[in-house]
Amino acid sequence: MESYLTSITKQFQYYKSLGDKTFNQLSFDDISWQSSEDTNSISIIAKHMVGNMLSRWTNFLTEDG
Repeated sequence: MESYLTSITKQFQYYKSLGDKTFNQLSFDDISWQSSEDTNSISIIAKHMVGNMLSRWTNFLTEDG
Protein backbone atom coordinates (compact mmCIF):
# COMPACT_ATOMS: atom_id res chain seq x y z
CA MET A 1 0.00 0.00 0.00
CA GLU A 2 2.85 2.39 0.79
CA SER A 3 4.35 2.10 -2.70
CA TYR A 4 0.92 2.81 -4.21
CA LEU A 5 0.49 5.96 -2.13
CA THR A 6 4.02 7.05 -3.00
CA SER A 7 3.29 6.47 -6.68
CA ILE A 8 0.04 8.47 -6.75
CA THR A 9 1.65 11.26 -4.72
CA LYS A 10 4.45 11.53 -7.31
CA GLN A 11 1.92 11.51 -10.16
CA PHE A 12 -0.11 14.23 -8.48
CA GLN A 13 3.01 16.37 -7.97
CA TYR A 14 3.99 15.87 -11.62
CA TYR A 15 0.60 16.91 -12.99
CA LYS A 16 0.40 19.82 -10.56
CA SER A 17 3.79 21.06 -11.79
CA LEU A 18 2.52 20.91 -15.40
CA GLY A 19 -0.57 22.91 -14.43
CA ASP A 20 1.48 25.46 -12.50
CA LYS A 21 3.81 25.92 -15.48
CA THR A 22 0.81 26.42 -17.77
CA PHE A 23 -0.85 28.99 -15.52
CA ASN A 24 2.45 30.89 -15.19
CA GLN A 25 2.41 31.44 -18.97
CA LEU A 26 -1.11 32.89 -19.03
CA SER A 27 -2.45 36.31 -18.13
CA PHE A 28 -5.65 36.79 -16.14
CA ASP A 29 -7.42 37.67 -19.40
CA ASP A 30 -6.19 34.42 -20.99
CA ILE A 31 -7.45 32.37 -18.04
CA SER A 32 -10.84 34.11 -18.08
CA TRP A 33 -11.37 34.02 -21.87
CA GLN A 34 -14.33 32.07 -23.32
CA SER A 35 -14.67 31.37 -27.01
CA SER A 36 -18.46 31.71 -26.71
CA GLU A 37 -21.17 31.96 -24.08
CA ASP A 38 -21.67 28.19 -24.31
CA THR A 39 -18.09 27.31 -23.34
CA ASN A 40 -16.15 27.41 -20.08
CA SER A 41 -13.02 29.43 -19.47
CA ILE A 42 -9.85 27.85 -18.14
CA SER A 43 -10.65 29.31 -14.71
CA ILE A 44 -14.08 27.64 -14.61
CA ILE A 45 -12.63 24.29 -15.74
CA ALA A 46 -9.92 24.54 -13.05
CA LYS A 47 -12.54 25.38 -10.41
CA HIS A 48 -14.56 22.29 -11.36
CA MET A 49 -11.44 20.12 -11.30
CA VAL A 50 -10.49 21.37 -7.83
CA GLY A 51 -13.94 20.47 -6.52
CA ASN A 52 -13.76 17.06 -8.14
CA MET A 53 -10.31 16.32 -6.73
CA LEU A 54 -11.29 17.47 -3.23
CA SER A 55 -14.28 15.16 -3.34
CA ARG A 56 -12.30 12.27 -4.81
CA TRP A 57 -9.34 12.44 -2.41
CA THR A 58 -11.06 13.47 0.84
CA ASN A 59 -11.00 10.51 3.23
CA PHE A 60 -9.26 8.44 0.57
CA LEU A 61 -9.54 4.69 1.18
CA THR A 62 -12.20 5.15 3.88
CA GLU A 63 -15.13 6.63 1.95
CA ASP A 64 -16.42 6.48 -1.60
CA GLY A 65 -15.77 10.02 -2.86
